[in-house]
Amino acid sequence: MKTIKYQKVIVVTGGAGFIGSNFLLTLVPEYPEHLFINADALTYAGNLANLKEVEQCSNYRFEKVDISDLKQVQELFKKYQVTHVVNFAAESHVDRSISGPLPFVYTNVLGTVNLLQCAYEAWKGDFKGKLFYQVSTDEVYGSLLTEENAFTEKHKYDPHSPYSASKASADHFVRAYHDTFGLPTVLSNCSNNYGPLQFPEKLIPLVISNIINQRPIPIYGDGKQVRDWLYVVDHVRAIELIIKSRKLGETFNIGGNNELQNIELVKILIASVDRLLGNPEGHSLGLIQYVKDRPGHDTRYAIDSRKIHRELGWHPTVTAHEGLQKTVCWYLNNQHPHSPHLPEPQYRVRPEFHQSTPRGLY
Repeated sequence: MKTIKYQKVIVVTGGAGFIGSNFLLTLVPEYPEHLFINADALTYAGNLANLKEVEQCSNYRFEKVDISDLKQVQELFKKYQVTHVVNFAAESHVDRSISGPLPFVYTNVLGTVNLLQCAYEAWKGDFKGKLFYQVSTDEVYGSLLTEENAFTEKHKYDPHSPYSASKASADHFVRAYHDTFGLPTVLSNCSNNYGPLQFPEKLIPLVISNIINQRPIPIYGDGKQVRDWLYVVDHVRAIELIIKSRKLGETFNIGGNNELQNIELVKILIASVDRLLGNPEGHSLGLIQYVKDRPGHDTRYAIDSRKIHRELGWHPTVTAHEGLQKTVCWYLNNQHPHSPHLPEPQYRVRPEFHQSTPRGLY
């Protein structure tokens, strides 16, 4: 049997999660000349069912790897001639970080350092054609007031939750490995992602599920916290461009230009779901319940994406209205696949979507 010589061997950590699976579903079929290694520990938010569309592709492999385990990461680098690491793997739910911070330290900090060190050991002496890509978040910048300008790449880090502190720490290690060892790195900070395949503890899928099942929708505080919403495939395309650009040592902010208060977003989702299910207008508004605010809850996140617009020509292509409609239809299809109101689903169902236990909303 002939051995295929791939141009790049790309390790995608957390590839069975939300953004990672969308990255693989989008790019594996488009780049048959590259080998994509999905390295995922398959914790609660990872699901290989997300990747049924590509699991038979010749340029796709799955390796069960916990990046917080140095030996497992070392074995991965021994098995493959890795040229790129795209690090999506992260514990990412703020509420979980408040109730138990240590998994966030192990995965987000130690896991990132393990990847950096293994990449350095494998590549030192020959960094040509290599890249370590760190996927980060706007939460590392802290909170903005309503009247303040959006976060730029030069904003000082000011994390307020164990989750954002762990991501900030990982980012500092990425930059340190670039500055100290010359490791070819690039980093991006994105705003809130949404779209198909998101784990149901997050705001949008949880709200949709609660509307369908007529369960209360808990809203922290007054619900006026502002977030910038980025459709996940737009994020994937931005990462693709950044990888191709090879602007080593650089940071790029990736935002959707869709700032909404949490309560505004919830009401948009209620109107959309009620309409598609044939419910009377306003039918589910009574499900909204205001609850005690979360500790350290940031008021506003907003991303200034002018750098990636200017230098790489990237712009979000999916409007908030279009993206939210696509997302609502996907989740409804995966709960009510025979509804006459809905188009055909884009991806397969996530089995645990029906079994989720509501936690606090973002």
